[in-house]
Amino acid sequence: MTVRAVYKPLGVLLGVLGGLAGDAVFAQVWKRVAGRGEAPRATARRATWGQVLASAAIQGAIFGLVKAAIDRGGAAAFHRLTGTWPDD
Repeated sequence: MTVRAVYKPLGVLLGVLGGLAGDAVFAQVWKRVAGRGEAPRATARRATWGQVLASAAIQGAIFGLVKAAIDRGGAAAFHRLTGTWPDD
C-alpha cells in the first residue's frame, strides 16, 4: 500500500473538519465585523452588493486559511508518525 493510499482517508477527514472549522470561524468573525448573526446570502433581497461581496470575500479567505492550516498540520503529524511526507 502506498503512502498516499494510507493518508487519503485521513486527508478526507481533515478536509471535512477544516470545512466545519472554517464555517465556525467565519460565523464568529462576521458577527463581530457586521454586527449581525448571519452573513447575507447572495439572493437575499435586502442585502446590498457590497454586503454580499464582502461576506463572500471574507468567507473565502477564512475558509482557505483554516483549511490550509488543518491540512498542513495533518500532513506534519502524519510525517512525525510515519517518517514520510504524504505527497512523497
